[in-house]
Parts: sequence; structure tokens; C-alpha cells
Amino acid sequence: MSATEPSFTVSRVVAAPVERAWEAWTDADLIRRWWGPQGFVGSAPRVDFREGGTTLVGMSMEGGPELFNTWTYTRIVERRRIEFVSRFADGSGAEIDPAQVGLPPSVPSAVRHVVTFEAVDDGTEVTVEEFDYEPGPMLEQSKMGQEQVMDKFAALFPAK
Repeated sequence: MSATEPSFTVSRVVAAPVERAWEAWTDADLIRRWWGPQGFVGSAPRVDFREGGTTLVGMSMEGGPELFNTWTYTRIVERRRIEFVSRFADGSGAEIDPAQVGLPPSVPSAVRHVVTFEAVDDGTEVTVEEFDYEPGPMLEQSKMGQEQVMDKFAALFPAK
């Protein structure tokens, strides 16, 4: 994988205007409702949505430990594009090595994301690109997780 090519891309068309889809990435209560793959419940994140700001998100399975990530925003183009770097963190938002939560060494400590929003006839196409994974099982697992996250995201906007 080149540094300029995403490791994978996941898209969903949601039945909402761009403004509502954008809000779901910037509002703590909405993020909590879709963050995490199937079987995980998001916790109320701490959101600092601005270039240079950091959002702390958490998720857990019933009876399991809570896992945290930070999203540090590197570029925001209002209602069009969000670029951020995701890192594993503890509950305070301090960066931790992925191995501390039992992940293999092939999991990158920092994963770049680009989220784009495009108005389409049926609502908004939201596309997430993730970078920095090496080919292999962890890339496939991350893609599967992002597919599930985006399914939960799309479910926030049921078709009428």
C-alpha cells in the first residue's frame, strides 16, 4: 500500500441531507449511537471538533472492557470533508500502544481517516477511507468493523 492510497474504503448512502449526516459525526450523542461494530455499544464521547482538536470515543461489548480511541482532526472542510488520525487511548484520552489492549503488532498505532460527504438524489453518500494498514488479517478485520460501523451509522437515518 502506498502512503497516498487508502488501505480500504467504505461508503453508505444515508436517507438524510448532508447537514444531518455531518451532524452525526460532530454531535456526541449521535456518535455514541453509531460508534463501534455490531455487538459493541458506544459510550458518550468527548468531542472537540475543530482542526487540531481531539475527540475521545469509547465502545464496549456487554461484560467486556471499554476500548477507547482518539480522533485528532487534521483538516475539516465544513459539510464536505473530515480528516483525522485515530489512535488507541485510555479512558483519559492518553495514547496507548495497541498491544496494551491485546492487538497484534501489525495494528498501526496511528490510522489516518478521510470522511467525505456528497449530496446524492436519495440523501448523502458518506465515504470513509482508512490508511496505514499492511495487507493481511488485521486490515480485513478493520474493514469488516468499519462496514458494521457504517451500517449502524446508516440506521440512524431510516428511509421514509
